[in-house]
Amino acid sequence: MNWDDMRVFLAVARAGQFVAAARALKVDHATAARRVSALERALNARLVERRTTGVLLTEAGARLLAAAERMETACLQAQAELGDRDVELGGTVRIGAPDGLSTYYLAGLFAALAERHPAIAIQLVPTPQAGPVGRREVDIAVVLEKPEAGRFVVQKLTDYSLGLFASARYLARHPAPPDADGLAAHRLVGYVEEFTYSPALGYVGELCGDAPVAFQCAGAIGQLEAVRAGIGIGVLHDFIARKHPDLVRVLPARRARRSYWIVEHEDTRGIGRIRAVHDALVEAAARDRAIFVAR
Repeated sequence: MNWDDMRVFLAVARAGQFVAAARALKVDHATAARRVSALERALNARLVERRTTGVLLTEAGARLLAAAERMETACLQAQAELGDRDVELGGTVRIGAPDGLSTYYLAGLFAALAERHPAIAIQLVPTPQAGPVGRREVDIAVVLEKPEAGRFVVQKLTDYSLGLFASARYLARHPAPPDADGLAAHRLVGYVEEFTYSPALGYVGELCGDAPVAFQCAGAIGQLEAVRAGIGIGVLHDFIARKHPDLVRVLPARRARRSYWIVEHEDTRGIGRIRAVHDALVEAAARDRAIFVAR
């Protein structure tokens, strides 16, 4: 078996498409398809079903994927163990996280890491669930719910709080409600329900009850900017809202509390560059705990 063919198969299996896999590997679509076909001939087994929308693994393909991932892990660990420290702590680490956390916290953390380990390249992608870790699409994920199954190593990163906020401009035209019942007289900003990928995002109902939501946005950043623009009252993360002096807390006693969890695949967490980034995230969250939970 040719390892280069196996590497292409891994990319195709994870991406679910030849085109996406080829793009990730920086080869053309025909080359990726040819490599997988060569692997199928070598094994005398059909590994993928080719469809107009992508590919599906056959039973043989699923078995080979598990074996290929073990081979990949062994190669990565050997590279880390045999190389010197500079080699071990080089390469790319991809982190998946919710958009608000990535933009307003994670992106600002990596200056110190870049000074300490300049050969590590960081990629932040909007992947707020654990599944991409299992498929090796990301090395580390920060998620809203602790995964209960899968070959994951999971650690709580931090608790965080959310509250009700409005812009000073909005409140100048629409005085703040005296109690939760008064929210029904205001325009509320919240998530598009069909795009709430986690029950943890149900905090608008928790804090606002049955008051109707007038403006919906699928991302935390869009909701923040809608509130700042004066559309209405919204539920915002305290660590994000504190960065914007134009925001005013409404009904301060009404708070929601959630948690971020840091997730890695058990096969790759010991690789030096991934371990270094993991440790940097955990240390930073412990140091900054006071900004995540409002007192």
